[in-house]
Amino acid sequence: MRSRESVQCIEQGRVNAGMPLIDLASQRSVSPYEFLPGWLFYTPVVIQSLFQGLRYADWRLPLIANPSIHLSGMVGESKHDILSLAGDKANQWISPFITLTKSELPESEQLTHALTSMSDKHLNFPVVAKPDMGCRGAGVKLIQDKAGLEEYIHSFPVGARYLLQEKAPYQAEAGVFYVRYPGEERGKIFSITLKYAPVVVGDGEKTLEQLIAACPRAGKLQHLYRPRHEDKLQQVIAKGEEFQLAFSGSHCRGSIFRDGNQFITEKLASKLDQIFNDIDGFHYGRLDIKFKDINQFMRGEDFTILEINGASSEAAHIWDSRTPLTDIFSTLLTQYRILFDIGAKQKQRGHKAPSITSLLKAWKEEKILTAQYPSTD
Repeated sequence: MRSRESVQCIEQGRVNAGMPLIDLASQRSVSPYEFLPGWLFYTPVVIQSLFQGLRYADWRLPLIANPSIHLSGMVGESKHDILSLAGDKANQWISPFITLTKSELPESEQLTHALTSMSDKHLNFPVVAKPDMGCRGAGVKLIQDKAGLEEYIHSFPVGARYLLQEKAPYQAEAGVFYVRYPGEERGKIFSITLKYAPVVVGDGEKTLEQLIAACPRAGKLQHLYRPRHEDKLQQVIAKGEEFQLAFSGSHCRGSIFRDGNQFITEKLASKLDQIFNDIDGFHYGRLDIKFKDINQFMRGEDFTILEINGASSEAAHIWDSRTPLTDIFSTLLTQYRILFDIGAKQKQRGHKAPSITSLLKAWKEEKILTAQYPSTD
């Protein structure tokens, strides 16, 4: 018999279709480490990186691990530029998108241009809008119609680029951390994170506000969910209806992460090898993927890539509520040792690392820009 929490808060029905069933009865609803400040986890990484820099006589090696990506994807990278590295074969596995820039032209003209560009690319509503430069789900919104797109354009900062991407035909989502050393024909999957959209299920009596408060997980994260649904908090949710609390697949935005490493297969790794044979210069990072069903996904079938993230990616399975603190540290330390190793091999192949000054400049620009993005769904 399924637990009360699983029925009320994370039903594997419409919203999380295709995901493996999870038993929450014996699990913590929220990890005690999930929302602690990042410096706590990355201080050991910084210390290790100092020693790695001494070992290789170069602290900048992570910035050339992915030589075709700006700063290797450590900070300030463009989603458009990374996805555009894909050739014809790889593009078949990437969700179609267009890239636009918020200009000083009248917003009505910008809306018309966006709609025309969508038509040219055969994109129909709903679409997912996201900043071209951003991280941790900042500024991601599901746009249902023309009015929603007009509002997104209005709220976006002038001079910044954004993507409109086809909403994937699948509900299930995973973050897949992939590594391939330079010169090697095959890579490996370092981590799989299953991303569950947080859901409450109506009983025909309680309001959304009451359902959120009653959910063992959502009740502890009301500061994440309530502001997004302020206009619906007093709405009574129909019996059996699933109400999705967050759309963005980011744990800091409220998504539920589970360790999916048991689902790593040779067939899936082989499929990713084929895809990255057609994407120049990518060796290290995380793919955000939607898929139809976990079993088909393990066979390397029926999935679409939403984003390709570079050097600053996390093996996000560490944010599973069951993950011990020691495993979080060991995973982060391991992935950054790999990052330095790949960077060292790229240097041997003739790639020159950019300056630390350029890294700091890009970090400052991204931080300023991210603060101006629309709120995240």
